Amino acid sequence: MSNEPILLGEALASFDALWSPRIVTRVNDYDVRIAKAEGEHVWHVHDDTDEFFLVLDGELRISLREPSGERTVLLPRGAVFTVPRGTEHRPYAPSGAAVLMFEPTGTPSTGDRHDEIPDHVDSTVGHVLGT
Repeated sequence: MSNEPILLGEALASFDALWSPRIVTRVNDYDVRIAKAEGEHVWHVHDDTDEFFLVLDGELRISLREPSGERTVLLPRGAVFTVPRGTEHRPYAPSGAAVLMFEPTGTPSTGDRHDEIPDHVDSTVGHVLGT
């Protein structure tokens, strides 16, 4: 990890892969990850952790399967949302988005339980920025 300031615009410009988060820094035992998103991710669940999203650019939608039924939250640029642990969810970005996430280090991007992973989704615990 860098001991220098990180410009998120430059960090995002350093890779093209979609749904393939890059770790820009760590805070205690949490990764701060950025990702480019377009199209659909995969329905998945993080059993033991919440998942925080901040939309840096574009628009992200997150479908949620909750006890009360299924719903979708719309996150425009600048919006934040936390998916509670144990909630099945699927992010998608019809027109593309850039997203910043906070997750405990080692959290798989496709969760602990998930549907079949499509080829365009990278199942990872995050890549170090620059790789």
